[in-house]
Amino acid sequence: AGADRSIFNPENFQSWDSLGPLKIVTHHWGANWNKGFEIYQQLDKMLENPEWKAKFEFQYIGNLPPKFKFNNSTHTKPLSGIAMAQEIKKNHLYLTASLNEPSGNHHIEAAQCGLPLLYINSGGIPEYCEGYGIEFNNLNFQEKLLEAFNSYEAIRDKVLLYKRDSDLMSKKYEELFLELLDNKK
Repeated sequence: AGADRSIFNPENFQSWDSLGPLKIVTHHWGANWNKGFEIYQQLDKMLENPEWKAKFEFQYIGNLPPKFKFNNSTHTKPLSGIAMAQEIKKNHLYLTASLNEPSGNHHIEAAQCGLPLLYINSGGIPEYCEGYGIEFNNLNFQEKLLEAFNSYEAIRDKVLLYKRDSDLMSKKYEELFLELLDNKK
């Protein structure tokens, strides 16, 4: 998978300067609980504590499960294309807690925008995110969030090397089909 680099790119992305809260974002069109709402709810609850609130802000872009409400986070209605890229770039760190997802484009779009990734070890997400942020699981989320906070500059520098865009994806598919045609007997 990959996103359009003409839309999702680090142009106008402002990296965290460590002077204010680290702004965390995620986005999902689907409102299924497995999109990561257990972790997003946990983070929202953590932000009730003034110590966490001084360090972090959280924005969720997209649809919410029925009757779900954030109390300490910002909810933005679904966006797409250039508007989505611009909104992602207003933040510093991308969080994905989506469970059992085979791929997903949300974390790819964020990485292409220059945001380091804090990602759950589930489904195909680590395959796309490994090396471009910090992996967590349900038991160590707070610890890994603090690790991202404390090592932000190092993980940000790595994500600027992210190569998984739509051009690479298309090239790899073309190579696969040409190989299959060459090997057809």
